[in-house]
Amino acid sequence: MQFLRRHLNPLSFFAVSYLLFLYVPVLLLPLFSFNDDIYVRLPLTGFTLQWYKNLMNNTSLLSALWSSVQVGIGVSLVSTLLGLMAARAMTRYRLPGRRGIYGLILLPLVIPYMVIGVSTLVILRRMLDVDLTLWTVGASHVLITVPLSMLVLMARMEGFDRSLEEASRDLGDSAWKSFRRVTLPLVMPGIVSSFLLCFITSFDEYLLAFFLAGSDATLPIFIFSSLRFPNKIPDVLALGSLILMVSIVLVVFAEWLRRRGVSGSDSSVI
Repeated sequence: MQFLRRHLNPLSFFAVSYLLFLYVPVLLLPLFSFNDDIYVRLPLTGFTLQWYKNLMNNTSLLSALWSSVQVGIGVSLVSTLLGLMAARAMTRYRLPGRRGIYGLILLPLVIPYMVIGVSTLVILRRMLDVDLTLWTVGASHVLITVPLSMLVLMARMEGFDRSLEEASRDLGDSAWKSFRRVTLPLVMPGIVSSFLLCFITSFDEYLLAFFLAGSDATLPIFIFSSLRFPNKIPDVLALGSLILMVSIVLVVFAEWLRRRGVSGSDSSVI
């Protein structure tokens, strides 16, 4: 009884209830993806893998998937590169107006994506007369993923001993050579983590893609459009289950890389 009274306090009860409310519907997604019925309901009528087999024969789905993968990889590369430069500038140099620059870079994280999508659409179509393609989607995704990349890499760059860089410079290395031989290996886990987080963010993003994709549908747009047809819902459930599993693996791997200590790699750098 004392154990229950100690651990089942109101705050713990709220935390458990919140987690159940948040994740139980998500965990039901794989369960219904094996249901032998086009309707999402309990009890399950049977077990089948037919919906997963249908995914391989759906050319529209595969095309949308490939579009999202292309955009995600491109966005991740560009955002990680920009985030790396921004993180290095923020952690290694005394910039005038540093706080203002920092806040400006992080601003897309607090602006609703609906506002960003509409304003970007107006600028591209009304002012610049740019056709809406996957390139416009990628440009908008870079806007929202650069802050994420910068935050991850700033935490990484502030997490190792700067005297290693100073020692490299004292031994005659140039700034670029010191960065390539010392800094880059130390922040590589953060770079990989940034790449994965940017890819997941771009891959799952719907609102900006909805406004800026034009006739090139990404996977979230395809999924949302399929929900209007009951016979396509099982395929969407199967696809969502696969995306959920892959996303969990990537997020866990990215977080593991981000949290890795640098003590084990210090000796291998020098």
